[in-house]
Amino acid sequence: MAPNPIIWQPDPERAETSAMHRFIRATGHENYASLYRWSVEEAPAFWEALCAYCDVRFDTEPAEILARPDSIIDAGWFSGSRLSFPAHLLRHAGNRPAIIFCGENGVRRELGFDELRSQVAAVAEGLKRAGVAKGDRVAGFLPNCPEAVIAMLATTSIGAIWSSCSPDFGINGVVDRFGQIEPKILFAVDGYYYNGKTCDTRSVVAGVVEEVASIERTVIVPFVQDLEPEAQAGNAVPWDAFAVEGAALAFESVEFDHPLYIMYSSGTTGAPKCIVHGHGGTLLQHLKEHVLHTDIGENDRLFYFTTCGWMMWNWLVSGLASGATLVLYDGAPFSSDGRVLWQMAEREKVTVFGTSAKYISALEKAGVRPRDEFALPQLRAVLSTGSVLAPEGFDFVYNAIGDDLQLSSISGGTDIISCFVLGNPVLPVRRGEIQCRGLGMAVEVWNEAGEPVVGENGELVCTRPFPSAPVGFWNDPDGSRYRAAYFERFDGVWAHGDFAELTPDGGVIIHGRSDAVLNPGGVRIGTAEIYRQVEQLDEVIESIAVGQEWQDDVRVVLFVVLREGVDLDDALRDVIRIQIRRNTTPRHVPSKIVAVPDIPRTKSGKIVELAVRSVVHGDPVRNTEALANPEALEWFRGVAELETD
Repeated sequence: MAPNPIIWQPDPERAETSAMHRFIRATGHENYASLYRWSVEEAPAFWEALCAYCDVRFDTEPAEILARPDSIIDAGWFSGSRLSFPAHLLRHAGNRPAIIFCGENGVRRELGFDELRSQVAAVAEGLKRAGVAKGDRVAGFLPNCPEAVIAMLATTSIGAIWSSCSPDFGINGVVDRFGQIEPKILFAVDGYYYNGKTCDTRSVVAGVVEEVASIERTVIVPFVQDLEPEAQAGNAVPWDAFAVEGAALAFESVEFDHPLYIMYSSGTTGAPKCIVHGHGGTLLQHLKEHVLHTDIGENDRLFYFTTCGWMMWNWLVSGLASGATLVLYDGAPFSSDGRVLWQMAEREKVTVFGTSAKYISALEKAGVRPRDEFALPQLRAVLSTGSVLAPEGFDFVYNAIGDDLQLSSISGGTDIISCFVLGNPVLPVRRGEIQCRGLGMAVEVWNEAGEPVVGENGELVCTRPFPSAPVGFWNDPDGSRYRAAYFERFDGVWAHGDFAELTPDGGVIIHGRSDAVLNPGGVRIGTAEIYRQVEQLDEVIESIAVGQEWQDDVRVVLFVVLREGVDLDDALRDVIRIQIRRNTTPRHVPSKIVAVPDIPRTKSGKIVELAVRSVVHGDPVRNTEALANPEALEWFRGVAELETD
């Protein structure tokens, strides 16, 4: 098969002035392929060189770079070292903008590096006076605003652990997450703006505080301007009263693997997994991806459309370590007829624009061509993640946004708080293809026999340790849940849950998820959260949800088994959707709801989401002998409702 066509090539001057090119030369290599092999085969030397190149500052130098090279779990990276993640993000000073915030409602705020440092110090002192210490958890129920960044940096500066979700979550979704980690402090907003509406979150906050007994203090960030005032809960204090102005900025020096973030990744059963990421691994991985793979520096203005509930927010914020200005947006991406983000990009001179494949597809369908309406001479890179960017999406970017752009389709996830495969400023972009495997990431594609393959579909795996592997799961003392999540498919090898193809020229094509986790709009959703809500309804006996590939994205399809005498009419569909929306997020709400008489399951009683998904897509189902009722699969074949919008 002929290779995918090259649709962009960096000009020689641009490639040779990139940090990637300089790093290739500094490490004695001729090209990226050689550098990549070295970064995997001589991992300790690579990561040590990266630390030197990116000026990673250890308060205590490591005794050993990689203690256990044969183990991804507990590899022992930079053993004996101490450092601080937020110290690196706040090492820049001056009045140059650190954060520019733009809200859907027209609000614009700007914070310089000195002001950001001052506000972080003030909130950190407030946390200390509230009794927060190293290892305590602090949670954020916040939009993508400066206070979210400040609260995170303040929390982690004293060695406490930050965790956040976006304010569109319902009570159950928040409690399912924060209830597991038992935060001492909750930062929350009174409301937010979305798609022209003001959303009041105060009742949700009150419900979370009531359900999560560990919360001793709620810090209220006043975000909306048109809510009727009401009395706050007894443990609530306004943001301004909590912060202690004039406090000195200081950083707790912590172990390399000391917990920094707790992230959430939902599976098909049970509560969301609480994934713990450390200071050192997160810092090194993000510096590598920003400085080398994206060529971000002090002259950049970095934007990514995200919420505080998605790992791309954590990735975005780390841009401060490279000296970039963060451009934050909160609100609907398609307000102002789909042009609001491009109006912002033009006004704020965004150089790196991050979005999702779904957004790119939606732009095309809406007939929005940014290059025809906006002056974007500073824009040099577009990043896309979340779901697979179709080849037609590549075409649209170069036709409708700009013809001299590094289009970086990137893929990784919450599980590693970073990427396995991503962009590269010295390599060409091939249509429908991710440019390369990330430095230091021993990524391969394996067939079902556990053999590496090239030019064939298989499971994306990582065969060697990398610093941003999770420190562990919260409340998983023996590591059994951690091992079960990634290492059961292939012993000792990380299986990520993506169907992928490694091309002969070193690129990667992602073909979709290989597990049952849903991925609408690029946001991973566990089916268990949907089932929990639907099956509370008297009318519903049981349910199963799958992701259907539809129009360059994935839509959630919910199948329900109803009680005898109950019909699935529009009214019941509305009831189901309201129940899901009220208690989870809008992303969990199914696009299609279909009634079926039975749901296939294994002989041990587990429903088989992957088998149903295969039938929905017309793919063969293997191993039907493991099913107790294989005949039930026929109900999911050729469903007329799934052939339409």
